[in-house]
Parts: sequence; C-alpha cells; structure tokens
Amino acid sequence: MRDMLERCLALSRQARKESGTALAATLAELDALLAATRSGIADANTEPTADAELELDLAGYLTGWSAGAQRMFGYAPEEALGQHVLFLYAENDDDGNIAELFFEPSADNSGATGDARTEVRRRKKDGELIWVKLRLLLRHDEAGDPVGMLVELNMADAALSASDKINLHARIIEDSDQGVLITDAHERIVSINSSFTRITGYTPEESIGKTPDLLRSGVHDAEFRAKVRSAMQGEGPWRGEIIGKRKNGELFPQSVTISVVRDEQGKISHTFSLFSDISVHKDAEARMQRMANYDSLTGLPNLCLLNQLVGQALTETKRSQEHGALLVIDITRIGAISDTLGHEVGNGLLCEIGRLFRLSLREADVLARLDGHKFAVALLHIEKREHAAIVAQKLLTALAAPIVIGTHSLQVGGHIGITVYTEDGTDVSTLIRYADVAMNKAAQNIESAFLFYSEEMNQRAKEHLRIESELRRALSNNELMLYYQPKVSLRSGRIVGAEALLRWRHPVRGLVSPGVFIPVAEETGLILDLGSWVLEEACRQVREWKDANLIMPPIAVNLSARQFDSQLPKRIAAVLERHGVQPDQINLEITESLLVRGTDNVIAIMNELVAMGMALALDDFGTGYSSLAYLKKFPISTLKIDRSFVIGLPYEENDCAIARAIVTMAQQLRQEIVAEGVETAEQMSFLRELGCDQLQGYLFSQPIPAADFAGMLREGKRLAFGNR
Repeated sequence: MRDMLERCLALSRQARKESGTALAATLAELDALLAATRSGIADANTEPTADAELELDLAGYLTGWSAGAQRMFGYAPEEALGQHVLFLYAENDDDGNIAELFFEPSADNSGATGDARTEVRRRKKDGELIWVKLRLLLRHDEAGDPVGMLVELNMADAALSASDKINLHARIIEDSDQGVLITDAHERIVSINSSFTRITGYTPEESIGKTPDLLRSGVHDAEFRAKVRSAMQGEGPWRGEIIGKRKNGELFPQSVTISVVRDEQGKISHTFSLFSDISVHKDAEARMQRMANYDSLTGLPNLCLLNQLVGQALTETKRSQEHGALLVIDITRIGAISDTLGHEVGNGLLCEIGRLFRLSLREADVLARLDGHKFAVALLHIEKREHAAIVAQKLLTALAAPIVIGTHSLQVGGHIGITVYTEDGTDVSTLIRYADVAMNKAAQNIESAFLFYSEEMNQRAKEHLRIESELRRALSNNELMLYYQPKVSLRSGRIVGAEALLRWRHPVRGLVSPGVFIPVAEETGLILDLGSWVLEEACRQVREWKDANLIMPPIAVNLSARQFDSQLPKRIAAVLERHGVQPDQINLEITESLLVRGTDNVIAIMNELVAMGMALALDDFGTGYSSLAYLKKFPISTLKIDRSFVIGLPYEENDCAIARAIVTMAQQLRQEIVAEGVETAEQMSFLRELGCDQLQGYLFSQPIPAADFAGMLREGKRLAFGNR
C-alpha cells in the first residue's frame, strides 16, 4: 500500500513537468493507481491488518507464531511453539470454553472459513492482562478437510467512539435500576426510563409533557419544596429523601439526586432527577430500629429506648423546672411459674402484665421492660411526688386479681421503687439505679409494696455493701466469735442452758452489733455461711468442754429460714458426728417467719430433726404472723416470749395479758416457756408466778465469752429469788 502511494506521488510530479499526449498518458496511469489506492484503503478499512497471528492445530496447540505475536505477548517463538493456547489465558478465565476451539466461524467462497470475531482477555509473559480482538480462520487441506486454524489478534480500542458512547449511555439510562426523569427549561417532562414507569406506575404517554408535580405527595412543607426548586433552578445539585406518590395513590420514600444541564451559553436547558424506591430499605431500617429499641417478647420499649425518652424529658425538665418520676417494678413468682408450667406460660404472663400495666397508665407515660421480670414506668411530667405513689398503687392493683393464661389462673405480686427527678438524680442511669435500691427495700418492707428513694436510703445501701464486703473478710479472718447467754430455771435458779449468740469483733470498729450485720447477711445470702460457722463453732466448743470434763447443759443455736432445706438434717448430722456431739446437746431455735412457709416439706424436715434427738424452740413468739394452728402442726418443744412483751411487766396491762395468754397456752400444749430480756426482779417474779419455766436476760447475765460461761458453771452460779 505504501509503495502504491509513493508511485502515485512520483507520477503526479512527472505530470506537472509533461504536456500533451505524454501528459495524458501519465494522468491515465495516475488515475488507475489512485483507484487502486482507494480500493486498497477501503479494503484496509474493511479488514485491518492483524497485530499478531497464531496458527493452531485442531487440538489447540501452537504451530505458528508471528513476530507480531512476540511483540504482543513477549514470548519468543521457541517459547510458544508446541504449547497449548491455554497458556495465554488468564487464571480465572479457565471456564472450560476455549474460544479458539469452540468459536463458530462462517464459511466463504474460497473454501476457508472466517469472519468469526470476538473480544477476549489474554495474559502477557510479564503477567499483564490485555484485551484483544480475535478473528478465527479455519484452514482446510486439498480434500477440504480442516487441518488447523489461523488466529488473527488486534489490540482492543480503549476509547469509545462518539456514537458508541451515545448509544452506551442511552442503554445505561434505559436499563438503570434507578428511575430517570428529564425535564426541559419549562419544567415539562421530556424523557423517562423504564424504571420510572416501574416505580411510579406512569407510562411515557402519561408522563411526557406533564410536570413533576404528578408525583407530589403533599407531605413536605414549603421550606423543603423551596430547596428542591432551588436545585432545579441551578443553585447546585441536591441530594436527599422525598416522599413521592405513585399512580395508584400510594406514598413511597425515595432517594433523589437533582442536577441541571446547561447549553453552550450557560443557560439551563434541562434538569434531570435520579431516584430510587427505598421502601425496602426503610422497612429494614424500621425493623432494625424496632429490634434495637423494643422488647422482642412484649413489644414494649426496652432499656435503650427508655434511656432516650427519659433523657429527653430530663433535658426539658431542667429548662422548665418541672418534675418527673421513674418507677421500677419487680414482678414476683414469675420464675417459679415458668419453672413449674413452662416458659411459654411465663412469657404469656409477662405479655399480659405489660398489657394490664399499659391500661393503668396515661398515654404519655412510658412503659418499658428492663429484663426478665422487671418493668419500668416513666412519668415524664408530674406536679407532686405523691402522684407517683398513686400510679404505683394502680400498678399493684392491676396485679391483685389472678391473671388467666390459657387454662391457668395465676397470682403474682410486685415491689416498686420510685425516684423523682431532678430531686433524686439528673441522669437516667442514676435514677434507675436509685429506683432499684428503693425497690429492693420495698421487697423487705411488710407495710408497703412501694417505696420512694431518698439519699438516706442510698447511704444505707452503701453501708450495706460495705458491711457485706467486710463480713466476707471476717469469715476468713477469724473475726467472728460466739458469746453465750445463760438460760436459768425459775424453779431451781440453776443454769439449764444457754443461747449461742454470734459476735463480730471488727479490727477497726470493735464489737459490731448483730442488729447491724445479721439483716445484711440475710439479704445477701451470707447468712448461710454464718449459720454454718455458728453450728460448727458451737459443736466444737461443746466438744472442748466435754474433753475438759465440764458438764454442759444444751446449747441453743439459731437457724435462719434460708438454712431450712431438705439437706439441713444431713448437714447437722455431719457436724455433730465430726465433733462427737450428741443431738440432745444442741437445741435449734427458729423464728415464726419459717412457720409462715409451713408446707409439708418444712414439717417433714422438722420431724426428721426431732427424730435425730434434737429439740426445737420457737423464738420471738408473738411478733410475727403465726397462728395457734402452727403450734399443733409443728414439733415445737419450747416457746420463747419476745422481750417486747416482757419489758412492760408487771405494770403494762396489755403486756401482762399477752404474757399470761402465752404461758397458759404453752402449758396446755405441754411446751416449755422461756422469757427473753428479763432485766428486773419484778419482771422475774411476775413470770415465775405465771408459771414461766425459764428466763434469759441481763437480770442474771448478759451474753459472755465461752471461758466466762464455763467459769460460771464451775462456780455453780444460781439465780437468787427475792420477794416482790
């Protein structure tokens, strides 16, 4: 082709020098060459020369490798020939389809097949991946049988032509999953894509020529619409979320981008909007928000949402100087019901309790579920703290009647702690913590099932924590000891027994009163460890006295209701055996709170203890809620008149009547009577005349260490009876 062009140029120069016939001949030759040149250029445009050529046998192995192939791929002929064409493939292109072998070319009139083209990716020697245009020609032998293939390769063009780019962009817009809306300078719709119709329901015939107002939902205010219109007037792109309206009237959320197109003079010629229906995303977001902020069982707000709502109310309260309240409600018996009837019944009960609570509250009040059987109520605005008490009573009333779940009629109760903001606290976590403190105190309060928090209560809670921590250390640091208070016969005046009383000698504060640490031990469960220690120490001391040949009367040990379980007889028997102490040397004192639990199991445990040879005494009789029926059911051998009934003797008429009734009843039941807290001779004389059997109190002796008690026995100390 180049030689032909050079020949044309030479003839043109020659024609400028010649004239006449010679000139005509030269021009005729030039025309012929130009025609041939134009034909060659056309052929070249139709079939461009290949950048590289490969020859393959029918199995795909290389039999020919051009210089262009070496330049394109970097392999010398000796490196390429004999290899399978797959060595030019990218690693992840090995999908079982070898383009050079399975491409279907068409046949031409020459007996060769060709004109089969595709664009493929191939790998160079240095690892670089390139895109090439592949053309396959099938070679035949003289008999017409295929013998191999000629593969022509050209580098693929990176850039698109202007027309290809326009066509590509048009296809992208039409096939986009986003809706496309194009308006002219007069805000008339001039073009939409198929996704616009799919999302909105409007066809091109129904949209073209209209304005975008056909999608307006009417839910946005004037300020919002002004921002959108500013973007349409060229004040910069706008991105945001809009509520649109479909053809069927349904409102839907959409994510929108609005931009403008300007002409050569800079004037706005068109505005285009790209939008997506985000209903699915909004639904998913709403579900996630619900999971994060609401209890999955009851559907009530959870702690996270309660924090948000009360936090907002606190901010408003600080500004308005108003008040609010937070109530924490602990539902009793949920665990026992779930264990007995199954978690499905327990869950149904919690849902029903949530419903009942909701009916008892105002719409503005917030009801939340905190955890397993604990709810919270936020009264965001109250005028007086007493109003919170009214709500608490309503909630407790809602729990008063049996709750029907399926075939079960279930009875539950509740304890409520109340905090008032900003009086008790100024942040949500503090209010909840203080309400918890008040709720726990309410659980121990017989008179009321709800309590308000106060700073005094908080200080007591902190003190309880300190005592608990130090009491645990006391158990391991040998700070505990037993004192013994003698029991004296009102007939002989002799010592007939003693009560082992726990004492705590604190390394800093000295002797700590049992009235301080025993309630903490009961509340925290430490009473189990203390009770075990007392029994162990009492038996050890009795054994020590026995080894010292000291005849010791029975020693009474107090039992907590928490210790009273089916394994109690076995535990006591093990301690007695370990120290070689007989059962009749240890008496057990219980309180009326245990009798209130008077189930068959408790009676069975008591009978087992008595069968072992142990005696049971009922301590502080008359201060609890026991009835005379208990004394008939339980194998009690001794009643102890509480000191609160002794202190007024013999001058308080009511105390005298109560003491007389207890003594008379015990005599009828053949039970021994021990009067506690006897401090005066007048008290002693009155009780002796009533027929009381024993006394215990400061009149004879206060609680004393083990050595002093042993000395008292050795000396034979007796109670002196005098005249009234």
